[in-house]
Amino acid sequence: MAPHYLSANDYFSRLFGGKVYKLSLDGGMTCPNRDGHIGTGGCIFCSHGGSGDFAEPRTDGDITAQMERAKAQVAKKYTGNRFIAYFQNHTNTYAPLPYLRSLFTAALAPDFVVGLSIGTRPDCLGEEVLDLLEELNHVKPLMVELGLQTIREDTSRLIHRGYPLATYDTAVRALQARGIHVVTHVIFGLPGETKEDMLATISHVSKVGSDGIKIQSLHVLANTPLATLWEAGNCPTLTQEEYLDLVCDALTLLPPSMVVHRLTGDPPKRLLLSPQWSANKRAVLNSLARRLKERAILQGSRYNP
Repeated sequence: MAPHYLSANDYFSRLFGGKVYKLSLDGGMTCPNRDGHIGTGGCIFCSHGGSGDFAEPRTDGDITAQMERAKAQVAKKYTGNRFIAYFQNHTNTYAPLPYLRSLFTAALAPDFVVGLSIGTRPDCLGEEVLDLLEELNHVKPLMVELGLQTIREDTSRLIHRGYPLATYDTAVRALQARGIHVVTHVIFGLPGETKEDMLATISHVSKVGSDGIKIQSLHVLANTPLATLWEAGNCPTLTQEEYLDLVCDALTLLPPSMVVHRLTGDPPKRLLLSPQWSANKRAVLNSLARRLKERAILQGSRYNP
């Protein structure tokens, strides 16, 4: 069948009654895969910014001031006044509980903030943290984003993810038991993975019951361990055509209720080594829309973006 999916824009419009925009924020945290608790280099694809290269820099520790600066940065793209506070870079539940409570409570306080999104690792969700997240979810809608990337354990070891698949499965169930919307990150094109491997990851995310998903191609960024592999010819990246076909196939595996929060990444152009086509996000999305429409026409189905 032709792919049909629930977009993040549609989901947020239903949830908040109109368009919202994410403010990418820096909570001042690090990651157990960087500070020596699990490892010191992070995942091999992760830049110094901790996958949050577009986050508004943290200066004086005043989260309200940081959000106001972030609002000014997006003013040309979005003229509304309803935002999701998005703690994106590094691991945003990896800090003492009093700090997390103070930070997130302050982020939810302004009237212009309608929801909260927290990016973290599945292995950084202890019971006290889960209880805090449940409490916050009763104040304003909360989403927790988990970086899975792949279900293959050998790939997980190669990219230095630092936790087994079972930890992800447990985290999804624990968050959903508290009524929290879970978004799973998946990367297509990881070293050594076949099309079947990538689609198996999508099927697993669907089976576990993640509420949402973010899909992107592997980005090779400068000054990362992945860049060394790529420069040695040991990590070819996907072509745009390969990626578009994978996304179209992946969408057919998702349940209708799953929210598709992202279908391509937005790499920092100053760091991007490969694939260069991924730097033009708008062009990729336009090409994907055409590809989905072609599939719908060929299969006699109605395209529903």
